[in-house]
Amino acid sequence: MGELSNMMLLKEEHLQVREMARRFADEVVAPRAKEIDEKEEFPADTVKQMGELGFMGMPYPEKYGGAGLDTLSYTLAVEEISRACASTGITLAAHVSLGCGPIYANGTEEQKLRFLVPMARGEAIGAFGLTEPNAGSDAAGTQTRAESVDGGWRVNGSKIYITNGSVAKYITFTARTDASKGVKGISAFILDTATPGFRVGKREKKMGHRGSDTVEVVFEDCLVPAENMIGEPSGGFQSFMRTLTGGRISIGAMALGIARGAHEHSLRYAKERKQFNQPIANFQAVQFMLADMATKIEAARLLVYHASMLKDAGLPFVKEAAMAKLFASETANWVTDKAIQVHGGIGYMRDLPVERMHRDAKLMEIGEGTSEIQRLVIAREILRGV
Repeated sequence: MGELSNMMLLKEEHLQVREMARRFADEVVAPRAKEIDEKEEFPADTVKQMGELGFMGMPYPEKYGGAGLDTLSYTLAVEEISRACASTGITLAAHVSLGCGPIYANGTEEQKLRFLVPMARGEAIGAFGLTEPNAGSDAAGTQTRAESVDGGWRVNGSKIYITNGSVAKYITFTARTDASKGVKGISAFILDTATPGFRVGKREKKMGHRGSDTVEVVFEDCLVPAENMIGEPSGGFQSFMRTLTGGRISIGAMALGIARGAHEHSLRYAKERKQFNQPIANFQAVQFMLADMATKIEAARLLVYHASMLKDAGLPFVKEAAMAKLFASETANWVTDKAIQVHGGIGYMRDLPVERMHRDAKLMEIGEGTSEIQRLVIAREILRGV
């Protein structure tokens, strides 16, 4: 589906990355998907292999341990892996986009060499700490505090719903350093999770993405060295907002992959399942669902790839990333719902992947900015200057 048209859009290097990621997804990721969902088990062995293959640092320069590829290559890899297993896809995306992103964009050369190199090589997993009990869509509501002390900052507070939180070697996070300055009083830091005072709190029991690691992390008089602040003291909030803009492309790619996976299963099932002495693919009602699924997926693909290409070109992509995330995430939910409908009763059972994919798809409308937040971002951008 869409393969011929995209052959004309993608360069040879992109086709090679897609083929490598697809083969890895089919041969390594897909066979584990049901098991890690059922057991709620983090696929450490698969993540290790992704590091060995260069997935964990795809869009970062080779001098910092990365593969030196572009955003579109990374997008294609996230799409293919999420097509097989969204838990593995979100583990990769949270590490590459959120864990590594702030360090590459705003870190010093020393920070990049010390922290980014092992992360991009896949030798250390990264996490991103922004969300708090009272700071969700209102990320400026950060209450975690960092107090200046000799040698650095003493941090107290907590972050919730942190992907990779208990398996990460390094976590980038925000803390309020000056309560009188609003968002300019929020700073960004990177922390080695072996630091005394840092601990993992509650492990979340989730509806979907059950094979990914999602936890609360707690800072209790946690001393962060002064050299571990990322960027200027007043720039932490804006730095993380820019990281989320890029992360929306990742979520769009994940959603696209989930939708594709559900559609592919539906196509095969519709050709195999017989009712009234013929395959259900012969019935117009089923054909229309499959056609609408394909159309929405193709539109989502173009939005996601377009946002990736704009980022690679160094052009503004705030609006396009929000559109890609919004449309692809809502498409994933719609497509996985229709996939269950095509499968009928068996689609509701946990024996087949479409049930898992439907549960996984819902998070795409919530994580890294809800659909409502995306609409606000898009409205702000299109009304600017009118």
